[in-house]
Amino acid sequence: MELDATFWATVALFLFLALITYLKVPGMLTKALDDRSDKIRNDLEEARRLREEAQQLLAEYQRKRKEAEQEAETIVSAAKHEAEAMAKEAEQKTEEYIARRTALAEQKIAQAEGQALEEVRTAAVDLAVEAAQAVIEKKMTGAASTSMFKSSLAELKSRMN
Repeated sequence: MELDATFWATVALFLFLALITYLKVPGMLTKALDDRSDKIRNDLEEARRLREEAQQLLAEYQRKRKEAEQEAETIVSAAKHEAEAMAKEAEQKTEEYIARRTALAEQKIAQAEGQALEEVRTAAVDLAVEAAQAVIEKKMTGAASTSMFKSSLAELKSRMN
């Protein structure tokens, strides 16, 4: 019996292998494996292409970032220069304003000094005239001398003004 079971097992194995070969199972397996390998190859190619695109995008973004940083530095530098120029201009305008105000004040002081000097001269002349009038009145008595004195005084005052 043993021989019979082994014989039938061998026959069944050969029949099974013949059936698999007849149904082209190895070809289907090979085709399935080839399809899978093609899919994996395509996936790898797609991954490589996407990686290259990502590297290009990364390089472009890095270049744009550097350009933006340079532009920002340029803007900051220009703003600093503009601020410095504005500060210098403001300082210059302040100095000019102070100089104008000082000159105006000096001019007003000079005018006030001139006016005060003129008032002092006028007061001195008036005082001298009054003193002269008092002296002349003491020395001269009479109507003629008084009228002569008044006309001389009026003439002197008109010349002073």
